Amino acid sequence: MTELIDRLRAVQVSSLCDADKTLPVIDPALQALLPGTAMVGPAVTVTCHDDHLPMFAALRAAEPGSVLVVATNGGGRAVSGELFATEAARRGLAGIVVDGYCRDLRGLRTIGLPVFARGTCPASGSTRDPGLVGTEVGIGGVTVSPGDLVAGDDDGLLIASAARLEAALPVAEEIERAEKALVEAMARGEELHSLTTVDEHIAALGRGEDSKLGFLV
Repeated sequence: MTELIDRLRAVQVSSLCDADKTLPVIDPALQALLPGTAMVGPAVTVTCHDDHLPMFAALRAAEPGSVLVVATNGGGRAVSGELFATEAARRGLAGIVVDGYCRDLRGLRTIGLPVFARGTCPASGSTRDPGLVGTEVGIGGVTVSPGDLVAGDDDGLLIASAARLEAALPVAEEIERAEKALVEAMARGEELHSLTTVDEHIAALGRGEDSKLGFLV
C-alpha cells in the first residue's frame, strides 16, 4: 500500500480522472482551503452533525498517513478548525476532508495540513453527540467506506477503493509523462495542434468513425 500511495502522490487527480472517467469525483464545492496542497491516504470516516465531539474519537482512531473524512449530513456549523488540524498534523495524518464547514483559516494556513471543505463558518456546533466513527458515509455525493483511498489537490477530490485507483494509475502516469513532454515542446515554440492528432480526430468524427484524441510525444 505504501508504494501505491507514493505513486498516487506523484500524479494529479485530473490525470487519474482522465485515466478512468468513471472514478467517483467528490462534489466540486468541496475545495482545498489551502492552495498548493495535495494529499493521498486511506479514509478514516466520522459523522459530525453540527457537533465536533466525534472528531476526538476519529483523531484517536486515525493512523499516520490517513485522511479524516467527515460527513456532516448537511450541517451548517464548523466541525473542524485549528485545534483538530494541529492534532492531525501532530499524529502524522495526511489531511482532513469535511463535507461541510471549517473555521480558523488563519491558523490552518500556519499549520499547512491539507484541509478540504465547502467553506468556512466562524460558528461551531455543540459537543454532546459522540457520533459515529468507522462506518460507511456519504461525502459530496459519493459513498465512502473506511479504508478507501482519498486523493485531493487544487483541482478537487476523488475517493475510491485502492484496487480502482491502482488499476487507473499506469494510464495516469503515462498521461503525466505525455503532458510534460507537450509542455516542454510548446516551451520550445512547437504548436500544440501539431503535437496531437486533433486534425485526424476531427476528420474521423466527421466521417462518423470512432476516434480518440491522441498525443504525438
